[in-house]
Amino acid sequence: MRPEKLGTSREIAVDGGEGLALGLQSYPRTLALADHEVVLTFDDGPVPPTTPLVLSALKEQCVRATFFIIGNNASADPALVKREMEEGHSVGYHSNSHPGANAATDVGGRGQGRHRGGDRRRRQSRLWRRFGKAPHAVFPLPGFADSPALLDYLRGRGMTVFGSDLWASDWRTMTPQAELDLVMGRLEQAGKGIILFHDSKASTAKMLPDFLRALKAKGFKVVHMVAGAGPTPVEKAGPDWKSTTEPIIAKTLGGKGPASEHGGRRAGAR
Repeated sequence: MRPEKLGTSREIAVDGGEGLALGLQSYPRTLALADHEVVLTFDDGPVPPTTPLVLSALKEQCVRATFFIIGNNASADPALVKREMEEGHSVGYHSNSHPGANAATDVGGRGQGRHRGGDRRRRQSRLWRRFGKAPHAVFPLPGFADSPALLDYLRGRGMTVFGSDLWASDWRTMTPQAELDLVMGRLEQAGKGIILFHDSKASTAKMLPDFLRALKAKGFKVVHMVAGAGPTPVEKAGPDWKSTTEPIIAKTLGGKGPASEHGGRRAGAR
């Protein structure tokens, strides 16, 4: 790798069998990262033409990331998922159709009745066989919604639930420069963390080359999450930690979700 490239500094192994839920936006723990270390994650793909642009930007800088894919999108564009894997990225599962607050029925067919749930699991199994392996992680469920029952369901299937520490907030309408300024400002304030992007967003795809160059210029290093044996290095939140997603769920669903693991109320559902 040429010295002017950002590169990937190291890997961090995540053990799904530990039943973890990580990411300070939603949970009181995250991956243990050193100062100026970042983990790059991308939700909601694969989507042409934006996902190919994201992959090309990462390849240009020799950076590996984690893609949390939508099952329906993967079925529509399996070549893009294969490209993600072939280029060394990790692939996780972010539901089959991004259903919002009813994600429990989408992640594994739970709650749909034996026939419909079984059919969905069989379709998912056929999909993952096309790529040679199944995803090893689940992003915080669509709309950031979860529940203790759903977390237990996912843990029982050897899946790690991932939130994030920082948002690019690329679901908002903004220019690539505005997104770059926003995420770099948040990152410089936090100093490190798991960053959430969406490879389905044009602003992110256009912004990413400048973002990767900015990471290099500011002395940040990229850490790549991979599936592996534990113990997963975890850092607990400080005593003043508060969930960022809790008030979002309360506002969206009128506070009707069940109590979350951190004592608030979450929607029954990454």
